[in-house]
Amino acid sequence: MIELNAATKRYGSLTAVDNVSFSIKTGEYFALLGPNGAGKTTIVKMLLDFTQPTSGSLSIKGLPSTNAASRTSIGYLAENNHIPPYLSGWQYLQRCAELLDISRSDAMDQCRRIVEQIGMQGREDTKVNTYSKGMIQRFGLGAALIGNPKLLILDEPTAGLDPIGIREIRQLLESLKHQGMTIFLNSHLLSEVEKICDNAAIINRGKLLVKDTISALVKDGDTLEDVFVRFVKG
Repeated sequence: MIELNAATKRYGSLTAVDNVSFSIKTGEYFALLGPNGAGKTTIVKMLLDFTQPTSGSLSIKGLPSTNAASRTSIGYLAENNHIPPYLSGWQYLQRCAELLDISRSDAMDQCRRIVEQIGMQGREDTKVNTYSKGMIQRFGLGAALIGNPKLLILDEPTAGLDPIGIREIRQLLESLKHQGMTIFLNSHLLSEVEKICDNAAIINRGKLLVKDTISALVKDGDTLEDVFVRFVKG
């Protein structure tokens, strides 16, 4: 589903991503981990063609990330998700459906299902400027689900959520994986990653430190946090 081949991104003298290679299979639940500034979001931006690699290549479904066709059937949630405050959550979902050229009747059906999936029944008709950060994050995830994507790319999907919200989003993502969706996420919530992901990679200062299954990384009484600290601190 996703492949990086010696992907490198430089901004002047700064190397944000340094010769990174890995692949993600269809149906995989994958986490990209690293401290702030490690290069995680830059990798996402290159995958989505928000910025181009300085060298190397990235592909989705066998197509170069620079090819617009590679981005069909992808849902994306940005780390700092923004929704116009004058819209309601329902209006926001409807606008997103319009951008995807989904028919009005299909959009209504999808939006009703998504509001239930993200646990926002009863609040979908109130204005976004009355929402908490966690509620905005839920609707951002909801927008990523419009169009029934095959791949979800999520940058800190549980940011701003309370423990109950985190659990509900985890359960939702687990159910999507069981339906065959491929999920790529960046997250600092290592305990959640440990519970739900198949595989993970750790990067720091733009370099890939390790990529393996969660079960291979977490062993001998370690937690994923222990593993993370050990690799990042060297």
